[in-house]
Order: sequence, then structure tokens, then C-alpha cells
Amino acid sequence: MSSVFKRYEFQPFIQEAIETLGFHEPTPIQEKMIPMIKKGQSAIGQSQTGTGKTHAYLLPLLNQLKLDEQEVQLVITAPTRELAKQIHHEVAKIGEHSRLQLSSKCFVGGTDKQRTIDKLKAQPQVVVGTPGRINDLVKEKALLVHTAKAIVIDEADLMLEMGFIEDVDRIAARMPENLQILVFSATIPEKLKPFLKKYMENPQYAHIEPKQVQAENIEFVLVPKKSRSKIEVLYDVLTAYNPYLAIVFTNTKAKADEVADALLTKGLKVGRVHGGLAARERTRMMKQIRDLEYQYIVATDLAARGIDIPGVSHVINFELPSDLDFFIHRVGRTARAGHSGVALTIYEPTDEDALNQVEKKGISFSHREVRNGEWVDLTERHKRSNRKPVENEIDAKAKSLVRKPKKVKPMYKKKMKYKMDKIKKRERRVKRRNND
Repeated sequence: MSSVFKRYEFQPFIQEAIETLGFHEPTPIQEKMIPMIKKGQSAIGQSQTGTGKTHAYLLPLLNQLKLDEQEVQLVITAPTRELAKQIHHEVAKIGEHSRLQLSSKCFVGGTDKQRTIDKLKAQPQVVVGTPGRINDLVKEKALLVHTAKAIVIDEADLMLEMGFIEDVDRIAARMPENLQILVFSATIPEKLKPFLKKYMENPQYAHIEPKQVQAENIEFVLVPKKSRSKIEVLYDVLTAYNPYLAIVFTNTKAKADEVADALLTKGLKVGRVHGGLAARERTRMMKQIRDLEYQYIVATDLAARGIDIPGVSHVINFELPSDLDFFIHRVGRTARAGHSGVALTIYEPTDEDALNQVEKKGISFSHREVRNGEWVDLTERHKRSNRKPVENEIDAKAKSLVRKPKKVKPMYKKKMKYKMDKIKKRERRVKRRNND
């Protein structure tokens, strides 16, 4: 094992797990969060998907379990059943190295609740699941969380978007006052702050800036809306590309439904993924997507992080996200596993400031549009603003003849302007005479 991980002085079974997992050195979020968590501090970790945040909390939290005590010691909540199952799988992989059995259970919607309750005669040491199902089991007094030492709220901003933060609130209310609370989120929306303030007094904070997109694998395209309907532009873009699989991103559930319905009326077979879908409906939708029944998916940012959709060839930003970190999450859905991809954004004049910020992240756009079903290159978006004003010949001559005096006196600027105006008038007369 890397000497860097050895400094954390984990228990032998955690050290073995790190070796088996092939970790050589901590990622930035792990380096910041592990020492805080080991000290028992509550903390907020802000980082994007793929930065190693799951193990940033699993390694230190599983390390501090009392494996000889069969009671709930750790609760981990996730916004989607897919993510909850993934986290539970990682818990199980680490637990395999323990001499004493590390017991963990995964509780998600879409399963038989009564059967789950019947199996809860013995309490697991680690609980992983979606907030709604965990809260149901707590209300039924089948799951006893009052003994827990720590709770993890993973992908907290998605929890908020999907309406689960109230369930998390109810679960946390049943837990001890001196609870260690760990919140992980790609962004910290304003609406999340009341929850954080309620449960976290002076938490530690770690923010890892989003990684740069691998621009060599992704073609970034800007398409102006101009005076057309945005839906018309989107339809032209999608049909011109004829993608293997395209995700169209919107900022809200309502907008996702509006766009999906509009595309359906134009004859496209469109799937949709957002937090407003019931658990069963989302499961069915995800199966259809994986079975390649849809060529087009309209989604909120839930699909950028909370759900894995393989084979995405094109990402379309119907709207730029209000938090530009999400731009990185979105375009990161394409060009995976060595493949190339396209990330296209439909923009309006009001998006200029946001696009300038995106460009500062090292992203270069090509400027194009679809005309009669064919792609056409447009002039550079910044060309007008970058154009240097062409200096009038007469102005240039006047400037060259009137020099700033070495020793300036009061009113010197006014005198210089008077001389320059005089030269300009003379030159204009000469020019008119020559033209006659």
C-alpha cells in the first residue's frame, strides 16, 4: 500500500481493502476529507462525480465501526436506488477483508417493504439506501437509527431536486444530537442551506474544483437560437446529427417534460429522466434506455450524475445550467471509455457571460447552425467584439502631427485637440477638392 495511505493509520482490514482496490494515493477530496472524518468532525465535501468521494467517506467511517456491536452505527443516504446499490457494493467489497463480519444492508424503493421488515430482526451496522425507504423503515420502528454515530448525505443537491431532503431531515431527527454529519454535493444550492444550518454547526468544508474536460475527445459546438423557436433549433440539430444516443439537458423537471412532449409531437421517440418520475416508472425507463429503445433522452441534471447511461454519443444543452459546474458534469456523459463525443449548446444573447466563463475553463467552441438539414460553419462568435476599430486616415494624420509637449502646461489637452481639429478640417477640404 502507498505510504501516503499508511499515514492515516487505518485498521488492517481497511489497509488490505485499499491494496485490493489498487489505490496508490488519495485523490484531492480524499486527502481533504479523510483527516476531518477520522477526527469525528462534521463536514461538507463539494466535488464532482468521479473524484473518489465515495471512498473519501467509506474508508474512515468503516474504519471506526465497532464490529463486535450489532447495532446501526452508520447511515448512508443516496438520491437514487442505482447509486445506493453502487455504494453498498463498495461497502461489501471493503467488508470482505474484515476478520469480524461487517454487516450492511441496502434499502431502496421498488422492493417488498414487509419482507424487508421481516428480515430486520438483527440490525445491520451499516445502512445504505434511498431516504424514502429508510424513513419508512424508521417510522415502522423496524430500523433503529438512534444508535448511529454518523450519517452521510450523498449527492445532496440531487436530494433537494428530487424532493428527498425532507425524508433525510426526518431520519436525522431520530438520531443522536452529537451525530457526525457528512454532506457530499457537486453544488451547494441556496435552498439546501437551511438544512445544513439546522444540523451542522460550523462544519468543516472542502471544495475540489471540477476537472477540466478532455477536450481532445469532445467536439464542443455552439448553435445560436437567433429569431427561431428553440424547439425548432433543437429538432433540426437532433435530426441533422442522427445520433447513436443523445441526452438533451434542461434545468427543471417541467422544462424536461415540455421539451420531451414537443419532440414527441414532431415524431421523435423520446425518453425522459428526471426526479418527478415515480420509482417504478424510472426503473422501466432506464431498462428501455439500456435496451436502446430510445435514440433521444430529455433529462435534468439527475442523469448527469445520479444515473449511469452508457453509450451517449451526443450531449445537447437546451439550457445552460445556472451553476456552471454542471456544464462539466453534463458533457462528461459523452466521450467515455476512449470514444469521442459531441457536446452542443443552443445559446441566446443572454448566455454570453456564462459562455465566456465556460471558455475560461479551457473549452473552445466551434460556431455552427443547421440550414436545410446541412451543417454550416458560422463566423467566430467573438469576431465583432474582437474587431479593432479601423482608425480614420485623417484622424491618424492629425495624431501624428500633434505631439504631446515634453513639459505639459494647464489646458494642454484642450490646445492639442484644437490643433488636431484644425488639421482635420484642412485635410477634409483637400480631400473634397481632389474628389471634385
